[in-house]
Amino acid sequence: MKLLGISGTIVGSKTAIAVRQVLEAVRRDNPDIETQLLDLKQYDVQFCDGRDPAAYTGDTRKVIDIVAEADFYIIGTPIFQSSLTGVLKNLFDLVPVNALYNKVMGFAATGGTYQHYLVVENQLKPIAGYFRAFVAPSYVYLHDDHFNPDKQIADEDVLRRIDRLAEEVVFMQRKLKS
Repeated sequence: MKLLGISGTIVGSKTAIAVRQVLEAVRRDNPDIETQLLDLKQYDVQFCDGRDPAAYTGDTRKVIDIVAEADFYIIGTPIFQSSLTGVLKNLFDLVPVNALYNKVMGFAATGGTYQHYLVVENQLKPIAGYFRAFVAPSYVYLHDDHFNPDKQIADEDVLRRIDRLAEEVVFMQRKLKS
């Protein structure tokens, strides 16, 4: 099984840190699961223009293939203007619907205000529903205060929630595929 962590931004580092932490929690307890981080800041992804996803080339094609080949996901986004990033929305627009069908998703979001956690409920979960994906009941929202000055996650409660999210996505994936 392959778990893909997606850092859905091209700026900052906290979202990738959060997603990486979930992937590490999965690896720690499940060495049989292959994990990969797709950090979108490392790719030059074109804007979706409505063409068949197979018609894209270069980094765009590579990213579409990486997403399609994974078995389940941890998807992270910072919250900008009370919404997911345009970069992540663009990725959702590029990926064929059937690539995410019946796959498990877990979410991690970062933001500067505590109210932004609702973006997961009001925007990310409905997108997963459109793809007919299964969503882990828990998700992790990290406020700037949860990181220490070295940009490490320092809040013990957040670290427990990360572990719970890791357990849930693995549990759901195993049950779904058994």
